[in-house]
Amino acid sequence: MSISIRQDLGDAGLVGAHEIRELFGFISRQRVFQITSRPDFPRPVADLAQGKVWLASEVVAWQAHRRSGRGDPRP
Repeated sequence: MSISIRQDLGDAGLVGAHEIRELFGFISRQRVFQITSRPDFPRPVADLAQGKVWLASEVVAWQAHRRSGRGDPRP
């Protein structure tokens, strides 16, 4: 999947752990936890009963920055 935000990810532009798995190429849930725990990863905008949610635009920008060679090459 490209690093563009899919239409069906929500009108508010929010993503949870499952959508992050999709954006990053269906990585494991453990890897999502590792990535979202990084100090340079965007802060969640809410912590709901279902889990944390992030602004999709911030997650995509973070991923693009990392892939551009200015950061760790891993997703």
